[in-house]
Amino acid sequence: MTSEGGTKSKMPKVSKVKNKTPAEIQITAEQLIREAKERDLEIVAPPPKQKISDPDELAEYKLRKRKAFEDAIRRNRSLVSNWITYAQWEESQHEIQRARSVFERALDVDHRTITIWLKYAEMEMKNKQINFARNIWDRAVTILPRANQFWYKYTYMEEMLANIAGARQVFERWMEWQPEEQPWLTYIKFELRYKELDRARSIYERFVLVHPEVKNWTKYAKFEQQHSYISSARRIYERAVEFFGEDNMDERLFLGFAKFEENQKEHERARAIYKYALEHIEKEKAQELFKSYTIHEKKFGDREAIEDVIVSKRRYQYEEEVKSNPHNYDAWFDYLRLFENDGNIDGTREVYERAIANIPPSPEKRFWRRYIYLWINYALFEELEAEEPEKTRQVYKACLDLLPHKRFTFAKIWLLYGQFEIRQRELQAARRIMGTAIGRCPKDKLFRGYIDLEIQLREFERCRILYEKFLEFGPENCTTWIKFAELEAILGDQERARAIYELAINQPRLDMPEVLWKSYIDFEIEGEEFDRTRALYRRLLERTHHVKVWISFAQFELSINPESPTACRAIYKEANKALKISDEKEERMMLLETWKEFEGEHGDENSQEEVSKLMPKRVKKRRKVQTEDGTDAGWEEYFDYIFPSDEATLPNLKLLAMAKAWKKQGASEQTTAAVVAAGAEKSTAAAVATSDGDDGAEGV
Repeated sequence: MTSEGGTKSKMPKVSKVKNKTPAEIQITAEQLIREAKERDLEIVAPPPKQKISDPDELAEYKLRKRKAFEDAIRRNRSLVSNWITYAQWEESQHEIQRARSVFERALDVDHRTITIWLKYAEMEMKNKQINFARNIWDRAVTILPRANQFWYKYTYMEEMLANIAGARQVFERWMEWQPEEQPWLTYIKFELRYKELDRARSIYERFVLVHPEVKNWTKYAKFEQQHSYISSARRIYERAVEFFGEDNMDERLFLGFAKFEENQKEHERARAIYKYALEHIEKEKAQELFKSYTIHEKKFGDREAIEDVIVSKRRYQYEEEVKSNPHNYDAWFDYLRLFENDGNIDGTREVYERAIANIPPSPEKRFWRRYIYLWINYALFEELEAEEPEKTRQVYKACLDLLPHKRFTFAKIWLLYGQFEIRQRELQAARRIMGTAIGRCPKDKLFRGYIDLEIQLREFERCRILYEKFLEFGPENCTTWIKFAELEAILGDQERARAIYELAINQPRLDMPEVLWKSYIDFEIEGEEFDRTRALYRRLLERTHHVKVWISFAQFELSINPESPTACRAIYKEANKALKISDEKEERMMLLETWKEFEGEHGDENSQEEVSKLMPKRVKKRRKVQTEDGTDAGWEEYFDYIFPSDEATLPNLKLLAMAKAWKKQGASEQTTAAVVAAGAEKSTAAAVATSDGDDGAEGV
């Protein structure tokens, strides 16, 4: 590089940085500035204090300051702090007119800024310019009536000046704008400070209408209570309950009302309030109310009252259950039982209507089995508890109209309806109902119920007609045939009963033929028609060779002639031959055991020995077991009976018996040989021991 004189100057030598790794502690520019500030490295000297002692110098100072303020305002007219600082400076110089001028100019720029109005009025009040301040507050509340600060300051100023009427007038102007709750309460407190209870009461009246909330009504009532106006406080609570009605009920109102009555020791009133509220308020919104009711009853109630509280709690629980699942009919039954025990007819009827409205969603009978009992209980309730026969009749009709009779029906409903009409002495109506039931949906239970009804009324001809219709509907029903025949037997018409039995046993299909035959046989035995009975047994044995029929036949012969058991023995022999042909071993075994018992009681030694020879042997056998698909499932053991008459046809049995005997003989021989060998060994050992003893003695 060449300097001005032409001489060359060398550039300073820059040392190379060998270690270019960053330093462990990094310092930023922000940290440097902060440290400089903390250490006061840049100390700025305060401006020198200027002492003004000359009027001209003061005028010059004021001019300079005003020019600075005006310049600042000119630069930013909307900055409120510039105006306020300017006005406060003028006030400090005791230039009140200039300060007013600054504030007025500021209001011309922005009259909605609350701070300007507050500072302006405070300046006037500080300088005791009351009328000017009052004028400013009037202008402020007129321009900005929703700014509560103006109203608070205005009323406070008037009250401090002991201008109570003026303060009240300001409050009234304020209340015309219907402000929020706190200004009303402030106005009330203002009146209470000067013991104006009537004025405070009138303010409360307007207050609860402008702000109709529960807490405000409660405050009004507490105000009356605090000043010992108990009747007035009670009227206010009652007005509040009427005002909100049943659609907008709030538990807080009733809590306050009940607590008020409790404090006045009006426990019956409090209990009535609690009950009314719990009945009309939704349960999920009345938790605190129920808790307070429980505490109240535990304090002041008797046993019945406490039980009533418990019932209310259970009622709430059931209400929640049926709301969550309307088709939970068990919950409805419990809920209805609770109302019925309470004795509330209208409430119970209402719950019944709600319950039966929950029709099962599926037209299958299994879904209707629990539901139908709601209708039954409803009808019984109307008849027995409410004693309303016409409503009971309507319930039965509505239930029958609801049921899908083409798919299924419930006989108990028809029967209960008919029995109800009988109790009402409407016999024709009851018969009409039962006839309709049989015509629309014939069922065994309906026929039996109708027949029982006519039997009780001693209308036997009608019973015969009904039995005939019943048998046309179900000719395979043995019970019906038996009942019909028993009815005729009771009426003394034996031939008619026998004819019914004959018709019954000749039916091609029967559900319980053995019961029918037994009933027919018992009928003939009771009539002492033994030949007919014997003929019946023979006819039955032509159809079946069941062992019980043979045993019953034999016992019948024994019962009619117990002194001569020959006929009975002949029956047993005949039965044994018949069962031998049918190859029913177990039944034959049962017959022989019964025959053996009979011979033990009525036979001699020869007959007993004869039966004993016929008794079979019990043999254990094995057979293959196969599953349903045909695969082998192993072997199983079973017991078989071998009769003496069958042994001749089975030659292997004699061989098997001989093998068993030989096996037993071989086992006994082995046992004998082992005993003999053991005895020989014992004798040999004893002999050896004796010889050893003799040798020892000789040595001695």
